[in-house]
Amino acid sequence: MIILNSLMFLSTTISNEVTESIYNTAALNGYYVVLQGELYRLFSSMFLHSDITHIMMNMLSLFMVGRMVERLFRAGAYIGIYFMSGLVGAFVSIYMHPIGWAVGASGAIFGIFGALAGFAFVHRQRMQAEFMSFMRSFGLILVINFVIGVAVPSIDMSAHIGGLFAGLVGGFLIAKNANNLWAYLVVSILILVGVYSYLPSLYVSLS
Repeated sequence: MIILNSLMFLSTTISNEVTESIYNTAALNGYYVVLQGELYRLFSSMFLHSDITHIMMNMLSLFMVGRMVERLFRAGAYIGIYFMSGLVGAFVSIYMHPIGWAVGASGAIFGIFGALAGFAFVHRQRMQAEFMSFMRSFGLILVINFVIGVAVPSIDMSAHIGGLFAGLVGGFLIAKNANNLWAYLVVSILILVGVYSYLPSLYVSLS
């Protein structure tokens, strides 16, 4: 994921014209997703970042937490949680900000944080002291990100929260039983389809 995100970021730095074209075509925007049917933006926006600081912070976070989650879950579960968290974060974003533009892997990365928390909760009896230490660190990370989100208006906290919740649920279910992966993905997709079918009426009422 780090390689894919980095390659996409490099492709957007070729020239100002290329950058503008890619962002106009692939960034997340509720109008284009809901009313124009450009669903691919839900995925493509996960691989775009606004600047070098944005991608460096996200990739550092993904590197730190991703290594742990890769050891705890199978590759399929890791990828499934990553993309489902990104999707849920994107849906929450276009629901909360119908006319806003958004890019970044933050929703997916917060989902990986959530998956780690879900795993820790399921195995809290076995982890004991490690679990309490993890929860303190996890809580501190959430507080720091909340403060940053409030201080920087351009940060889409709704996508972070949506991704975190999706990852937490996925991590909890899959930590209980690895076979729960497909149920998690199918039910999540059905819920998102239901939300997507409702969004046009919301957007029309706002126009």
